[in-house]
Amino acid sequence: MRSPKLAALELKRFGRGKMPRAALAALLLLPLLYGALYLWSFWDPYGKLDKIPVALVNADEGATVKGKSLHAGDDITGKLLDSDTFDWHTTSAADARDGVADGRYYLSLTVPPDFSERIASSSGKSPETGALQVRTDDANNYIVGQISRSVFTEVRAAASTKASRGFYDKIFISFSDIHGKTEKAAKGADKLGDGISKARKGAGDLAKGLGKAKKGSKDLRSGLGKLNKGADRLEKGSGKVAEGTQTLSDKVNDVSVKVGPFLKKNGTEIGRVSRLVANAAKTASDQLDTLPETTSGAATKARTAADDLAADYRTRCTGVVTLDPDCPALKKSVAAADTAADVAEQVDELVQDNTDQLDLLGTRLDDLHTKATWLADNAPHLGKDLDSAVRKINALNSGAHKVAKGAGTLHTGLTTAKTGASDLDRGVGTLHTGANTLNGGMFRLVDGSGELSGGLHDGAAKIPDYDKNDRDRRTDVMSDPVQLVNQAMHKAPNYGTGFAPYFIPLSLWVGAMVAYMLIQPLNRRALAAGAASWRVALAGWLPVAAIGVLQTVALMAVLHWAIGLQMARAAGTVGFLVLVTACFVAIVQWLNARFGPAGRILVLALLMLQLTSAGGTYPVQTSPHFFNVIHPFLPMSYVVDGLRRLITGGGLGPVWLACAVLIGYTVAALALTAWSARSKQVWSVDRLHPELTL
Repeated sequence: MRSPKLAALELKRFGRGKMPRAALAALLLLPLLYGALYLWSFWDPYGKLDKIPVALVNADEGATVKGKSLHAGDDITGKLLDSDTFDWHTTSAADARDGVADGRYYLSLTVPPDFSERIASSSGKSPETGALQVRTDDANNYIVGQISRSVFTEVRAAASTKASRGFYDKIFISFSDIHGKTEKAAKGADKLGDGISKARKGAGDLAKGLGKAKKGSKDLRSGLGKLNKGADRLEKGSGKVAEGTQTLSDKVNDVSVKVGPFLKKNGTEIGRVSRLVANAAKTASDQLDTLPETTSGAATKARTAADDLAADYRTRCTGVVTLDPDCPALKKSVAAADTAADVAEQVDELVQDNTDQLDLLGTRLDDLHTKATWLADNAPHLGKDLDSAVRKINALNSGAHKVAKGAGTLHTGLTTAKTGASDLDRGVGTLHTGANTLNGGMFRLVDGSGELSGGLHDGAAKIPDYDKNDRDRRTDVMSDPVQLVNQAMHKAPNYGTGFAPYFIPLSLWVGAMVAYMLIQPLNRRALAAGAASWRVALAGWLPVAAIGVLQTVALMAVLHWAIGLQMARAAGTVGFLVLVTACFVAIVQWLNARFGPAGRILVLALLMLQLTSAGGTYPVQTSPHFFNVIHPFLPMSYVVDGLRRLITGGGLGPVWLACAVLIGYTVAALALTAWSARSKQVWSVDRLHPELTL
C-alpha cells in the first residue's frame, strides 16, 4: 500500500464518532489558540500605558526671578496631566507613598518644594540642580518600573533644558553688557587721542617758535607772540589731555573687572599685535639715521633749482626792452622757487640743529620696541597684570594733570616774559629745551593712546553683542546641544509584530507535538505488513504535515485579519511557514518513533532549548555561553531570523539560509524515522511490554 493511502487511512480514523472529530478540530485550532492568544495578550502594551495608575505629587512652592514668578512644578505637572503617558492621579505625598506600598499606584512622581528655586538658581551666582523624585516598587510590577525609567528620563531631560535656558540667556546678556562698556571705553580713548594730538601740535609749534626766537632780537616780538600762542594751545591741549586721562582712568577702572576675562582669553592675539608694533618701531628707528642726509640733499637741490630759474629770468627778462610775455609769470616763479629754497634750508637747518632730538626720538622708538616686545612675550599672562596696568594709567592721569598745571604756569611765564627782554635769551633757551622734551613725550603719548584706542575697539568687536533673537537661538542650542536623529529600518509597528517571529514557530511546534499524541508516528498496520520503511515514515509524516498546513493557514488568517498582523511578504511568509511545519513535524515524528513515550519528553525538552537559544526576545549574545553554543545547531534559530525578514522586511539572505537548513533537517529527520521504522518491524519483549507509557 502506498504512503498517501496509509496517511489517508490514519486520518480516516478521526471521522468515526464525535470525540475523534472534536479532537481533530481541537488539534487544528491548538496552534491558533496558542500563538494568537499570546500575541494578542501583549500586542501593543505601550499603547495602553494610560491605563496604569500613577501618583503625581506637586509640592513645588515656586520662586521669584527678577520680580517674576516661576512655577516650574506647575508647568511640568500640567504637561504630564495633558499627556497620555500614564493614568495620573494628583495626590498628596503621604497618599502617594502609601499607594505605592499597597499597590494602588504602580509608581509615583514627586516635584519637591524647592524645585522652582533650584531651577531659578541656574541663572544666579550659586546654581543648584533640581531633582524630580520617582518611587517604584518592583513587588508591584518589575516591567512597569523599567518603562517608567525610560519615560521619566525624557521628563528629566525636558526639565533640564528649560532650566539651562535661563542660565545661558544670562551669560549672553552679560556679553552684551561688557560689549557696551568696552565701546564706551573705546570712545573715551578716542577723545584722549584727540586731546593728545592737539597737545602734540601745540608742543611742536612751541618748539618751532623757540627755535626762531634764538635767531635774533628783531624777531623777538613776533617770536614771543607766536610762543605765547603756542603756550596757550599747549595749556588748552594739556587741559584736554588731563580731561582725557581722567576719563580714561574712570573708564579703565570701571571696565577693568569686566575686561580681565577678555585679556586672559585673548592673550595670544594681543601678543601677536604687540609683535607687529615692536617691528614697526624698529623699522622707524632704523630709518631716522638717514633723515639729516635726506633734508640736506633736498635743501641743496632746491637752492640749485632756484638759482637756475633766476639766471634764466635774468637772461630773458632783464635789458633795455623786454618783449617776452612770460616774464611776469617767470618772475613770480623765481620768487616762489627762492621761497621754497629758503624753506628747504630752514628745514635742513632745523633737522641739523636737532640731531640730538632725532637721536632721542630713535632712543624712544627703541624703547617702544623693547616694551612692545616685552608685551608680546608677557601677553599670555596679561590678564594677571591688569591691576598693574590700571595703576600705571592712574599714574598717567596724575602726570597729565601735573602737565596741564605746568602748561598753565608756562603760559603765565611767557606772558610775563614779554615785559622783560633782558631775561629772554636765558628763558627761551630753557623753555626750548623743555619744549623739545615735551614734544618727544607727546609723540610717545600719541602712539600709546592710538594703541589703547585700537585695542579697545578691537576688543569691543570681539566681544559678542547679541540681540534677543540671537540670544534665543544660541540659548536653544546650548541648553539642548545634542539631538537624536533616530532612523529605524524595517520598523515593527508594535510589540506583537516584533514577537510574532518567536511565537508563531512556537505554536507550530506545539501543534506538531500534540498531533503525535493523537496520531501514531509509525503506522502499525504498515509495520505489520512489512511495507518499505521509507513508505512507513512518509505515511506517518504526511497526515500530520497536512494538519500542520491547515494549522498554519488558520493561524495566519486570524493573526492578519482579526489581530492586525501586517507582513511585508505575506505569500512568502505563509510558504515559509509550510516548510517550517514540514520540518517540525518530521523532527517530532522521529523523536516519537525512535524513543517512544520518552520521545514526548524529549520533544518538550528540545522545545525549551530552542526557545531559550533562538534569540526571539533578547539577542542571543546576552544569554549565557551555553545558549550561544547551541544556537546555530537548532532549527528555530533560523526560523526566527527568516520570519523577521519576511514579516518586517529586509534582505532575504537569512530566509534562503533558513530554507536550506529546514530542508536539511526535514530530510535527515525522515531518514532517521525510516531507519527507526525498519528497526520497529522486528518485535521484541521491550516493545510488547514497554517500561514507560504515556
